[in-house]
Amino acid sequence: MMNKILKQLSKLGKAMLIPIAATPAAGLLARLSAPDLLNLPILETASWVVFGMMDVLFAIGAVIAYAKTKDKTTPILGAVISLSVFKAVLTAMNETISMGVFAGIVVGTVTAIIYNYSREWKTPQMFSFFTGDKFVVTLAPIAMIPLGIAFSYIWVPCQAGLNSFGLWIAGAGALGIFVFGLTNRLLIPVGLHHVVNTYIYYELGTFVTASGEVVKGEIPRFLAGDPTAGLFLAMFFIPMMFGLPGACAAIYKTAKEKNKAKTKSLMTSGALTTFVAGITEPVEFSFMFVAPRLYAFHAVLTGAAGAILYLLDVHLGMSINFCVIDFVLNFNMGTNAWIIIPVGIVFFFIYYFGFKFMIEKGDLKTPGREDELEFQEDEVSADEMNIKLEHTNYQYMAKKILQNVGGKENVEEVENCVTRLRLELKDGSLVNEENIKKTGAKGVIRFSDTSVQIIIGTEVNKVAKEFKAMLDE
Repeated sequence: MMNKILKQLSKLGKAMLIPIAATPAAGLLARLSAPDLLNLPILETASWVVFGMMDVLFAIGAVIAYAKTKDKTTPILGAVISLSVFKAVLTAMNETISMGVFAGIVVGTVTAIIYNYSREWKTPQMFSFFTGDKFVVTLAPIAMIPLGIAFSYIWVPCQAGLNSFGLWIAGAGALGIFVFGLTNRLLIPVGLHHVVNTYIYYELGTFVTASGEVVKGEIPRFLAGDPTAGLFLAMFFIPMMFGLPGACAAIYKTAKEKNKAKTKSLMTSGALTTFVAGITEPVEFSFMFVAPRLYAFHAVLTGAAGAILYLLDVHLGMSINFCVIDFVLNFNMGTNAWIIIPVGIVFFFIYYFGFKFMIEKGDLKTPGREDELEFQEDEVSADEMNIKLEHTNYQYMAKKILQNVGGKENVEEVENCVTRLRLELKDGSLVNEENIKKTGAKGVIRFSDTSVQIIIGTEVNKVAKEFKAMLDE
């Protein structure tokens, strides 16, 4: 069960690399266009639109991961419409509910499931225009109505529990700060970190300004000059400015040689975004699903950084985000803020060597280390390389192979190397080897109960093309 869960999370993580590519440039522009720098409100407004769409990006990522079709356009359209319906139903039922990106994950996954099943449903001819691949655009938004109603009740105790948790954290000293940093990171994948953050950031403590104004919360109190504020905020400068750039360096270092250039580009932009803008999503989403243990390690280190800075009496807050710009601008308002630099340097190396060790030791599939189904010289003999089909009816051959591996509903994944069609099936017992050989295939090799390779020869790419086309019909 755990392997299945991790496999599904890995699919989501890989898919999220596509929509999340929109965030690095937006993050940098948002920070550089802020009032304390270039002061370009229109540019800032435009750039923050991307981060207001994180739930949409997650919905798209979930569809890319789980919709079983080559062309994802229709299910993505269904997910975007469905997310709007889902959020509208939540608001109508209880306007205080906020599910964050978790709403996108739920809606995207449910939409993909509806698409995978509904595209095969038979309906009267008069409704044919709306069925098939397009059926999801009608069905998914309708399904969001009962789903939204259900979550309007499910989410209330979840949100209330997190609010109570925030109250406990506020009075627990170094332990509370450690737990706050830990849960802040652990809740990001489901978008619930803001629930705990809200109390700490905007409700914790009070301070009376020289003009008699009463302000509440870590961020407002710090900016108003409260010398006791900033204990819960200082920790985040460590992972943003030092830790995650160290993680990026480790991910690049451990990438496969042929993928290093691509990985360097991805990790450099991610490290720059978190250092300059304090936007961590491009980096964190690159490994949180494909390697959950790395993300747990990152969460523990964030909490540890908070506890250490608390014990060293370090206070520092932010005006826009936890980044080098706010560090410099707010430095003189903090207490012992200089300590963040040596502690941060230590954490850079802890992240770097910790990530590098865990990636290599566990063979984690971080960016640049993904498994690839490709031709291996030692798998195929010279005789196999010389195999030629006795016919050119690739479409018919693909059709008969598909029939004799249990049909397209039994096919999980399909790839090909130089001579073999490689299949991952739900049920390998449905494979009829004798009939497959009658199509012109030279043999069937079983690597497990679900992994099958069919030896076809150097024309396998033409058969694979027809095979994949049939899966998408």
